[in-house]
Amino acid sequence: MSQHIQEIAADGSFKRQTNRFTIPFGTNPGELPIEAGRYRLLWSAVCPWAHRSVIVRRVLGLENIISLGTASPMRPKLPHVDWEFSLDPDGVDPVLGIRYLSEIYKKTEANYSGRPTVPVIVDVVEQKVVNNDYFKLTNYLETVWSPFYKENAPSLYPESLRQEIDRLNDTIFHDVNNGVYKCGFARSQEVYELAYDKLFARLDELEGRLANQRFLFGDYITDSDVRLYATLIRFDVAYYSAFKANRNRIVDFPNLWGYLKDLYQTTGFGDTTDFDAIKKHYHLSHHIAADDQKGQNILPKGPDMSGLHSPHNRESLSHKEEKFLIH
Repeated sequence: MSQHIQEIAADGSFKRQTNRFTIPFGTNPGELPIEAGRYRLLWSAVCPWAHRSVIVRRVLGLENIISLGTASPMRPKLPHVDWEFSLDPDGVDPVLGIRYLSEIYKKTEANYSGRPTVPVIVDVVEQKVVNNDYFKLTNYLETVWSPFYKENAPSLYPESLRQEIDRLNDTIFHDVNNGVYKCGFARSQEVYELAYDKLFARLDELEGRLANQRFLFGDYITDSDVRLYATLIRFDVAYYSAFKANRNRIVDFPNLWGYLKDLYQTTGFGDTTDFDAIKKHYHLSHHIAADDQKGQNILPKGPDMSGLHSPHNRESLSHKEEKFLIH
């Protein structure tokens, strides 16, 4: 059975595979040790799940602590779904010496049969995958990696808000982050429309939430903002057309658009966003549930995203000069 078929349910809905490597980082017995220089984060600039880990890595100042390997936005033409390090000299990751992401997954677990996913943390000492839990990875970076933070690093996951952040993250994941994929990968009209309606109902709700506060939890950026950003920034250039999530663009939501501009203009967000890579992947590359004959090898010229650089005036909602003050 092919990998993408395993993720399509009998009713035609998309069911994302679970993460295989989920041992947490920490200082307790059995947890992954927190060590500078020991790990490499592998990502592709197109992937929203990976992007949020890269945002947090930069915001907290972990760039010299955890190295970064970048896969191509284009899927390699192989019998299985994979990521390729064709952007690097000689087409191999310079630290791990792998051409395809599946190589390190297979080296870790010879009978691994799932999709090799990003983000993934690799132990460069042991040369094996240790964590690909995209849902919790940012939370580990935001907590137990604190001994290596830059001076005056923000608190993206403050203890006083963690339960509320977790609840909102779960909602955002099901209806927005994964919601766009439920639209794009649906194999029946009924499940597509259900996902579509849930997606835009949630975006409408978030539009209202952001009417009177700068960020999802008030004056300061949190992990929830990172997670929502990763989907919103891809919406107009990819999901709106490629995934048929086309009731509204984000630019059509006054509060969400201003909020997105605010985040895009923040260090760690816009400077880690690669629209060229995103457009190439979603419009030209093969997806896990897409028909290989669908692609027409036409890269859309639009949309014009230059408005992200325009004033957002969101600071008036908080009266705070800083977005990253520690809670």
